[in-house]
Amino acid sequence: MPSLRHDTLIKLFADRPQLAVEILRDFLGADLPATPLIRRETSTFNTRPSDDIEADLVLVLGPPQTPAHAIIVEIQQDKSKAPRQLARYAAALWLMLGCDVSVLVICPDRNVATHYAQPIESGLTGYRLRPWVLGPDGIPAITDPQEAAAHLDLAALSVMVHGRDRKVIEAFTAALPDATDEHAPDYYEYAFNMSAPEIRNLMEEIMKSASTKWPVYSPFAREHFGRGKAEGMAEGETKGRTEGRTEGRTEGKAEEAARSVLLVLAARGFNVPDDIHTQITTCTDLAQLETWLTRAATAQALQDLFNEPS
Repeated sequence: MPSLRHDTLIKLFADRPQLAVEILRDFLGADLPATPLIRRETSTFNTRPSDDIEADLVLVLGPPQTPAHAIIVEIQQDKSKAPRQLARYAAALWLMLGCDVSVLVICPDRNVATHYAQPIESGLTGYRLRPWVLGPDGIPAITDPQEAAAHLDLAALSVMVHGRDRKVIEAFTAALPDATDEHAPDYYEYAFNMSAPEIRNLMEEIMKSASTKWPVYSPFAREHFGRGKAEGMAEGETKGRTEGRTEGRTEGKAEEAARSVLLVLAARGFNVPDDIHTQITTCTDLAQLETWLTRAATAQALQDLFNEPS
């Protein structure tokens, strides 16, 4: 069964498909077509009469009518997948799209990266696949907040691999408030979910020391609640009245709390129906939102969010 780290890495690459292109071009030296068009493609390859096989993520460069290049992104945390399966993925996708295919394997473990970096004999004469592999040695340790802000996706990967270096986490957390990326709040969840327990603990420690008034001590919610509080205060102070300040703070925190609940559910793979989405986003009770947020981290089903624990 895929782990939380596996699912979060896939979500990172799915939300930021340009990251796979940048890794292949800038870090691994692959020659890819120069096109701004990138789309996500179905990741299930049909190989009748055998069973369907499914890759983690498929990205396609170029227009749908004339695809220029395809990228298969695989997250491998161990050596359980037979390398020959990667060759099958590439061949099936080439047959389906009729364009060249690159296989990018992301391996947080150094030994696993070495394992998948070897040429793969497909079993078909003349067809040998050599996947592009990004292991921990290929991910830079980003310690400059400005560099982290400019490349939050790589900074999140840097935390996963190099997070035992306090400077890496400090640069990442310092970059979040001033980052221009509209999805900046999501990257804290990415980094936290992908990291080992000791790195998570260090992230918690650094985030706590950044402010003494965090309204919630959840790793998923802290950054969002903090930002909501700041936005609420700013809105209220503009009105120049005590009532306006209080209302602005409350409204800002409620909006960010609801967003945090939805982010946790999305990170855990839940598909939130419209009625539940509306119920969460229209709630203004901070205590209720905090309860939902806590339950969202462990819920086995969406209904567990609203049921009192037995």
